[in-house]
Amino acid sequence: MEEWVGSLWHQFITRKASTEFDLARVNFTQVSKSVGVVFRALGGDAVKRVEAASTRDYLSRRSFLQKISGDNQQLSLAWQDEDSLRLPESIAVFPEQELNADLYIWLAVLAAHHSGRFKHWAIDNQQLVADVLTQFPALKPRYQRLAQAFVKLRPNVEKLPSAEQAMEKAIVEAIINPGSVNSFPTVNYAPQAVFLWLYPAAQIDGQIQAEYGDGPDEAEEQASINSKKKDKAARKKTERVESSDSRDGMMIFRLESLFSWSEFANLDRGTDDSDDDDGEKVADDLDKITISKQQDQKSAQIKIDLDLPSSSEDDLPLGEGIKLPEWDYRKQQLVVDRCLLQPMLPKDAVAQKLPVHLQKTAKNIQAQFEQLQTMRYWLKSQPQGEELDLNAWLDFHVERQISATAEKGLYQSFRGNNRDLSCLLLADLSMSTDSHINNDMRVIDVVRDSLLLFGEALNVVGDNFAMYGFSSVKRSHVRFSLLKNFKESYDDNVRGRIQAIRPGFYTRMGAAIRQATKILVEQKSSQKLLLILTDGKPNDIDHYEGRFGVEDTKQAIVEAKQAGLKPFCITVDTDAEEYLPYIFGRYSYTVMHSPTELPVCLPQIYHRLTAH
Repeated sequence: MEEWVGSLWHQFITRKASTEFDLARVNFTQVSKSVGVVFRALGGDAVKRVEAASTRDYLSRRSFLQKISGDNQQLSLAWQDEDSLRLPESIAVFPEQELNADLYIWLAVLAAHHSGRFKHWAIDNQQLVADVLTQFPALKPRYQRLAQAFVKLRPNVEKLPSAEQAMEKAIVEAIINPGSVNSFPTVNYAPQAVFLWLYPAAQIDGQIQAEYGDGPDEAEEQASINSKKKDKAARKKTERVESSDSRDGMMIFRLESLFSWSEFANLDRGTDDSDDDDGEKVADDLDKITISKQQDQKSAQIKIDLDLPSSSEDDLPLGEGIKLPEWDYRKQQLVVDRCLLQPMLPKDAVAQKLPVHLQKTAKNIQAQFEQLQTMRYWLKSQPQGEELDLNAWLDFHVERQISATAEKGLYQSFRGNNRDLSCLLLADLSMSTDSHINNDMRVIDVVRDSLLLFGEALNVVGDNFAMYGFSSVKRSHVRFSLLKNFKESYDDNVRGRIQAIRPGFYTRMGAAIRQATKILVEQKSSQKLLLILTDGKPNDIDHYEGRFGVEDTKQAIVEAKQAGLKPFCITVDTDAEEYLPYIFGRYSYTVMHSPTELPVCLPQIYHRLTAH
């Protein structure tokens, strides 16, 4: 009863104290795509994440009701840093929903023209607004509409303490006439939030870096906690604290209080001990998540050893590994010998026939590819050749009987219209491919079937092709699985290797692309196609997560194009539209919205790319 009454009181007082217009509220998820397009189209960093901003402490003067309800102590404001642009989780500043949506767009425009650093928050924002309106005059009506509506909602200047009145007047003037105010008075409280402006970056990060390294060169590669959820949830503020050393304490107990086997009590476990979604709810309610700095966690040390399987269970390594560079976007340079790529053969691979469930599909695809087969024909009336051209000889004999005639080409030569093409298919074998598509099939099963049908199709047409798979565990172990090289024929041994592939680890795509580029460049063909089959974004458990991986992969693609290759990406990641255009270009990728279509569509995509 007390809880019920308390919840009603909380709802009532919070609603009374709130200055927001809930009926006109616009959530970030409703406008996230359009905001991202505007931000990047107007010059914003192409690989910056556009995400929702969590609430942050904001010490401004509150009304009596706000003090009672505890409202208005934290706000979700717009800010950005070098990795992301953060916009409010929701906006209900104006009574009209259209204005709230326009405010999101306006903030994205400002962010696209701001470096993310402030010398003086108010003066810099004024100048930023003035510069944007000068560069884009068409935005003036939108801004004036927002500014006039926002100024009407500002607190009454006459009701403020005298020390704060000058500040409020200066802010209103700066909003109406950007660039007109050159100085702002100092006050004890922050002014009411100016939602039309950007704020300095907050110390908020969902990737908590560990306090210890993995090796002598791993200081900048500290492990991060990586969430696989592709939502737009705001990140929490974090801090680290020293943990108390519990080993210094003394535990006192009575030995006779322990149960014997005969006194065993079968107790039902409480729901608090179960693994459910309560942890996520608690995390959502927390304003700050505190992480212990304790470094002697045995589980973390064991995890390092278990990152790779034992040698008896792992694939078969070929050689000592290949050192490859990696692109550091912060320094804008390739770091030489940064990665170690290990060529491998799939373990327990034995020669196998094509699986029965693929044989009918393979025949249909092979029939489609027969039109791409090399066309061979006789070239007539040649000065030399393999055989005598009887028609040409007969014409020459008749003409010679009539008059003196010079000898013409009397031979025919057997020629072929060869497809001068080499293709390398690079398949992502990371652990994400172990996820289930339905009750009967995983992503890795789809990838396996796709590789088999791809091999059957290209074997019929006679094109020169190779197939490799890749995954990674940090930069020192990039796994490069050999399925078929260019010198091998496509036979049951290759089919056996493909059927032996299994999900691996992470997706360090840049190193794998660089090695595939080296292999493909060595081919003598005039056309060289690099097909990349993946199910997710470039990532690894070190610094490769996020922008670093995207930038390195983009640079690897640039290097491949400079080497004369034609890269093309095929993905089953539904979020790929957010990053693939930046990495591969607008017309160099395709997204399969249903992974089950991939086995049939992969050969068809190759057919389309090479038919001309």
